[in-house]
Amino acid sequence: MKRLCKQNLHNVKPYIPGKPIEEVERELGIKNIIKMASNENPLGTSPGVLRAISDALGSINRYPDADCYYLKKAISEKYSVTSENVFVGNGSDEIFVLALRAFIHPGEEVLVADPTFLMYNIASVAEGAAVCSVPMKNMRYDLEAMAQAITDKTKMIFIANPDNPVGSYVTEDELDKFIDRVPEKVLIILDEAYCEFVDADDYPQAIGLADRSDKNIIITRTFSKAYGLAGLRVGYGIARRDIVEILNKVREPFNVNSIAQVAALAALKDDNHVKKSVSLVWEEKKRFYKFFKELNLEYVPSYTNFILVNTNRNSKKIFREILKRGIIIREMSAWRLDGFIRVTIGLKEENDRFFKAFKEVIEAITG
Repeated sequence: MKRLCKQNLHNVKPYIPGKPIEEVERELGIKNIIKMASNENPLGTSPGVLRAISDALGSINRYPDADCYYLKKAISEKYSVTSENVFVGNGSDEIFVLALRAFIHPGEEVLVADPTFLMYNIASVAEGAAVCSVPMKNMRYDLEAMAQAITDKTKMIFIANPDNPVGSYVTEDELDKFIDRVPEKVLIILDEAYCEFVDADDYPQAIGLADRSDKNIIITRTFSKAYGLAGLRVGYGIARRDIVEILNKVREPFNVNSIAQVAALAALKDDNHVKKSVSLVWEEKKRFYKFFKELNLEYVPSYTNFILVNTNRNSKKIFREILKRGIIIREMSAWRLDGFIRVTIGLKEENDRFFKAFKEVIEAITG
């Protein structure tokens, strides 16, 4: 079978998501498990979204609107762009995959930071691209080094802002200066999956960049995080009309299901739920900082709904021991961050439970 597939697929290491609650229940035979591994919204989905989903269930025998007309219209109105500037995907991940499918020729280069979201690398290699990884500097994008790494073969650049799994962000000034140095033939994808959680005055207002005629830019966002729709897989991109037209040529005709469209449309109207979700993260994040400081552990100040922390210990063992206590976190060796874990900020009671379990495990390992 290996001889039948594309040769570049031999170099692809599949993405391994955080363990689902059901799997841990089966493996360990325990209940009352909390998941703090996948940066999901602990408040869940808003009541208005649930009502909209319930009302739409009677029509699931019909194919969805292939154009996502009403959702695109709502997004375009929210950001003062035209519907022709909006592309809706089965999660923002699909937009990355489709952009690579549409624009990458085998042997061309994709530029990413290291560490960053693993799907950039996986999807790029699957399309036959060569991936150039530029190490971060002090856990932040080194845009100067990335600009210097651009070659004649560079075709696409991914910038996660804020980054996953690090949690740091690129400032408006840094981004503007970098974009000015990127050749016109290169496509820049600005992944803003966590933008709603940023509380910084110098964070870029990137939507306006999408309409630049001298640069090729796609801004991607998602309904999985602040909006609480991770299970429905719906995200969107904003770009020039000619870029969107090309993406539409390579997508499946019904790539976003009807329930996801209805839910996303309702979620987009519920500002209060987003504000409540973001407020929870901002308040609880302070408690995480205080907790890790008391344990003398280094963490990366986060502008997302998760925190990356260096345990200075065997992070795989920590993961296993905390899992036995019914808490799922993310162990970071897949990013070559040995000794690090990433933990999603949860509800107050979930965070309290994590603090207790983590401290017990750290003390047991240290002792």
